Amino acid sequence: MRTAAVAFLAAAATAAVLTPLVRGLASRRGLLDHALGSRKVHGRPVPRLGGVAMVVAFYAPLAALLFVDSEVGHRFWAQGERAVGLFAGGLAIAALGVFDDLRGADAKVKFTVQFAVAGLLYAIGFRIDQIANPFGDPIQLGVLGLPFTLLWIAGVVNAMNLIDGLDGLAGGVALVAVATTFAVAALRGEPLMVLFTAALAGAIVGFLFYNFNPASIFMGDTGSMFLGFVLATTAIQTNQKSATAVAILVPIVALGVPIADTVLAVARRAARGAPLFQADRGHIHHRLLAAGLTHRQAVLVLYGASIVLGLFALVLAFASSADAALFLLCLSALGALALRRLGYLDLGAAGSVLTLRRRNLEMREAMRRAGEALRSATGPEALWEVVRAAAAALGASAVSLRIAGHRWAEGLDGAGSDLLRARYPLIAARQADDHVELGFSDGRTTVDRDTEVAAELLCEHLVLAVERIERSVEAAPSQAAAPR
Repeated sequence: MRTAAVAFLAAAATAAVLTPLVRGLASRRGLLDHALGSRKVHGRPVPRLGGVAMVVAFYAPLAALLFVDSEVGHRFWAQGERAVGLFAGGLAIAALGVFDDLRGADAKVKFTVQFAVAGLLYAIGFRIDQIANPFGDPIQLGVLGLPFTLLWIAGVVNAMNLIDGLDGLAGGVALVAVATTFAVAALRGEPLMVLFTAALAGAIVGFLFYNFNPASIFMGDTGSMFLGFVLATTAIQTNQKSATAVAILVPIVALGVPIADTVLAVARRAARGAPLFQADRGHIHHRLLAAGLTHRQAVLVLYGASIVLGLFALVLAFASSADAALFLLCLSALGALALRRLGYLDLGAAGSVLTLRRRNLEMREAMRRAGEALRSATGPEALWEVVRAAAAALGASAVSLRIAGHRWAEGLDGAGSDLLRARYPLIAARQADDHVELGFSDGRTTVDRDTEVAAELLCEHLVLAVERIERSVEAAPSQAAAPR
């Protein structure tokens, strides 16, 4: 335990020193979250990439132990394959996060890397071989162990990524979960997992000094995905050899807040006909803000919920099957009440959800057609015609486009104050002020997130079309000058 305490303090100190350095570098290089889009709540540009400091802080004390002649160092080498596998897997996930923060990675790239890393860990022994059954014997998975392990690791990685929506939220929730895993690992005699969780807790604590509301830096996808990866893998290892029937339920309960938020997000988007991986404002923390809580109050409420779930998880870790079944029934009842209070179980809204689903599918189809038309557009005028048609499909009565030094407008210039305007910047375009602006005269006071998602997709298609047209223009003179 002394070594774990040293790892915690060393990681916390490293994160506390590195985080402001990363913040300064991100500010100088313009690596900022600009708060564009309705789902953002911070309202100002904030440096990202803070997760890099956490990753380095986590590895620093652990790497040092590899070269120290000590009992802990010997344990590292005794389980060398697993230790190195966890090290390498974490670095791969962190590298994916850095790429996503700097360049952006689509869902296909993310899942490919995540499943590849999870498959490697499965091969070296990080496996879910059985599913807990508090009402009887555990269910042996057999050949299904591989897909369950892949889904668990990728699922927790993305759950932590999705819940990272308020200052300090992902870090605090992860800290509670890692404290729970630390306690279980210590009580079950898993010294390597005690060390890993202690180092992770220290890295989180050092970073939270700068990330709690009001945050001066965000962890970005680098931090949230890395946290999810370490939590998922240490939870597997800690509970792998447990004889209790509810072993794998322990980390599920401990990570109840991000897991529930992810399940609700997938179900909500599927029901509404929205893209499954497109961000929205329906997360638990958004519901708390809509209920009137301040930013900090919403975070503290979710901290409290995580602590309650962590305590439940500790009880489950050492409960008999009968006691575990009772605890799970109580927990399910409390969860249902909380979800109903937040408006997730409103059966009366089923009709409106179906209406929204039909509308979203129509907008997605319209944006698909717009994307196809933009891929074959040969000049700026053709881009404008596509944007006009797409704006009408989004319900806009007025529209303007500024791109590549050109501007077109219809119904916006000279419009009255009753027209709701919404501007969507073409972030990747060369001109900083390039944008699409929509005007709505149907009485709405805000643009709903579904319409905003469709408009953002239109902008992505536009950026690709402009880049393609510019490349063809640049290539034309060289082709004309080439000898025949």
